[in-house]
Amino acid sequence: MAEVGQQHPIKVYFLVWLLLFVFSAASYLVDILEFEGLLRWLLIIIFMMLKAGFIVAVFMHMKWERPTLITAILVPPLVLLVLMYLLAYEADYAWASRIVYFGGEVEPIPDSPPSHASAAH
Repeated sequence: MAEVGQQHPIKVYFLVWLLLFVFSAASYLVDILEFEGLLRWLLIIIFMMLKAGFIVAVFMHMKWERPTLITAILVPPLVLLVLMYLLAYEADYAWASRIVYFGGEVEPIPDSPPSHASAAH
């Protein structure tokens, strides 16, 4: 009786595992070398995206799927990222329009409610 399915060479899995180890080490190296500012976050995000991409492509077998399925899975999160960017870009305009409408500087909403420790007398 013949086996159904396909077998991927184990060499691919070990190579990706090694790459994940290298990317993780590089990500930790960014913290150890104390990179500052935008460069630090750019490197961390690049290593994070590379690791996620290899995990999805190889360990979740996305590399061997049909292009339509790959598109159906990857496009919605990318659209959400674009929409989140547009919302963040629009936030300054919304804040400025509140200032114009209310006339003057608008106080931001406090993060936590005021404490009532002084009212306990």
